[in-house]
Amino acid sequence: MMLLKGIKVGLGITGSFCTFDTVLTEIKRLVDEGADVYPIMSYNASNLDTKFGLAEDWIEKIEEATGNRVIATLQDAEPIGPSAYLDIMVIAPCTGNTLAKIANGITDTPVCMAYKAHLRNGKPVVIAVSTNDGLSANAKNLGLLLDKKNVYFVPFSQDDPIKKPTSIIAHYDMIIPTILEALKGRQIQPILFRS
Repeated sequence: MMLLKGIKVGLGITGSFCTFDTVLTEIKRLVDEGADVYPIMSYNASNLDTKFGLAEDWIEKIEEATGNRVIATLQDAEPIGPSAYLDIMVIAPCTGNTLAKIANGITDTPVCMAYKAHLRNGKPVVIAVSTNDGLSANAKNLGLLLDKKNVYFVPFSQDDPIKKPTSIIAHYDMIIPTILEALKGRQIQPILFRS
């Protein structure tokens, strides 16, 4: 039985490039579980070449995995609200930059626009955080979003407590269980894991 058969998932991808391989694996798992995945990429994610790969190659891999074109402009992301075609939106990875923007109502990237457009329909958003400052400068934004209606978090933990004590990362293998709970209006528990 496919767990997400017929579920339309908006998948926002932001610039935590070191997680892209992991996110691609999870995209394939979503599709294997029957989800129709609509990828949305931030400007950085869709335009920057890094040591983790060329932007053009990532777009090609994501479009091949989902069977859908990447949404990479504000103009293409904005209709997500009025058309209300998504059942749920996932932001994975969600960088500290994007976390801060969505917590404070800033809508200047395709992923931020998709988040705002989707959330206005009262439907769930799942965040898979990946940021070096989640337990410092971005802790307040994390708190704001933890308290926001219809926003749910993939369980996360410190990724390297000794060398990077303020850095947190989602357990990406928990995206599907988090989606299943969010679709029922519940935050999966526990949300904090020991690293």
